[in-house]
Amino acid sequence: MNIPKSEFPRIVIIGGGFAGVNLVKVLANKAVQVVLLDKHNYHTFQPLLYQVSSSGLEPDSIAYPLRKVIKKHRNSFFRLAQVKQINAQSKQIETDIGTLNYDYLVIATGTKTNFFGNETIQKNSMPMKSVPQALNIRSLILQNFEKAAISHSKEERQAYLNFVIVGGGPTGVELAGAIAELKNHILPKDYHDLNSEDMHIHLLEGADRLLPPMSEHASEKAEHFLKSLGVQIHKDTFVKDYDGQTVTTNSDLVMETATLIWAAGVTGAPVKGLNAEALVDKANRYRVNHFNQIEGYQDVFAVGDIALMSTEAYPKGHPQVAQPAIQQGRLLGKNLLKLIKKKPMQPFVYKDKGSMATIGRNKAVVDLKHFKFGGFFAWFIWMFIHLMSLVGFRNRVIVFFNWTYNYINFDKAARLIIRPFKK
Repeated sequence: MNIPKSEFPRIVIIGGGFAGVNLVKVLANKAVQVVLLDKHNYHTFQPLLYQVSSSGLEPDSIAYPLRKVIKKHRNSFFRLAQVKQINAQSKQIETDIGTLNYDYLVIATGTKTNFFGNETIQKNSMPMKSVPQALNIRSLILQNFEKAAISHSKEERQAYLNFVIVGGGPTGVELAGAIAELKNHILPKDYHDLNSEDMHIHLLEGADRLLPPMSEHASEKAEHFLKSLGVQIHKDTFVKDYDGQTVTTNSDLVMETATLIWAAGVTGAPVKGLNAEALVDKANRYRVNHFNQIEGYQDVFAVGDIALMSTEAYPKGHPQVAQPAIQQGRLLGKNLLKLIKKKPMQPFVYKDKGSMATIGRNKAVVDLKHFKFGGFFAWFIWMFIHLMSLVGFRNRVIVFFNWTYNYINFDKAARLIIRPFKK
């Protein structure tokens, strides 16, 4: 890997997500050597992936080069690599570009899409966990509009204009609202030969309400907002199969669609090599103590979505969202420096700053500890927080101007088929 030897302890971090990036920042120019590994050379701001999928933003607005994160860190190195295995006994990791020894290892690999073992759905549906996948969805949506415009068969045209989103969590709700805005504002302007009333957006949720992690107030508001945009909501509905054309469910609901977007859940993305007892089977997350040390290991840590820290308030682990990852990454950086100096580490306590989801223009829901509200003010707060959370000043400026342009012109300017998608 061509990492120079150092007199300082080497901390290897696998994953450049929210947890990994915040950990790297804390360790900047300290008496340690930091090696950051990731299969991409950029950090992805995942909460805004749905806007790339729906032509609201270009991908470079929500991605940030990892080398730029560490460019002023004299002690930090980045390598573009896929980690294959961990050998904890020899304190070494194997990657597709070579092996590397470590003094301390931090796993921050996050999650991947969970298809619950259904290979047919995995093969034919569209996941949205990365920038390339978001671009695939954008291309497919726009390609379907083009195909619908030249279809002679009403049934074929209807299949191209039917969009089915599985999963009524924040990702599914936000994406459904964004696609509804395409229907209401873009389709009538760009496709005069198509009737926007022929386009249907279906949101399927297995629970009895949308946004199950949020309050019932937020669920009711979100459902009301989505219905006002024309989204058809199907609760208590599970997808049994999808062959690329026909969706079958646990009820009598059967739909013909060329586009099924899978936002129904995630599972951990662990690395091979650690003891099986360290993993929680169903969640695929590493069991960690209050210092984020993986169970059974003193010098191997896990942070963010891949870590399951059981507490009285969160017996099944913290929510797999950005804030726990950011907070764990920052604290672990401080704790590693304390550990090296043989000082006592500080246990992690999650500070819940609330949760939120946007449904569309002037429509969002916010759950804070003592307040729950929705509408324009919630939408404004959602925009401000997400804008300030983006990595990099340039990205904040670009996203702000894109949002301003889109708001004034009822437009989504990034509706380009740069890379045609083929299933």
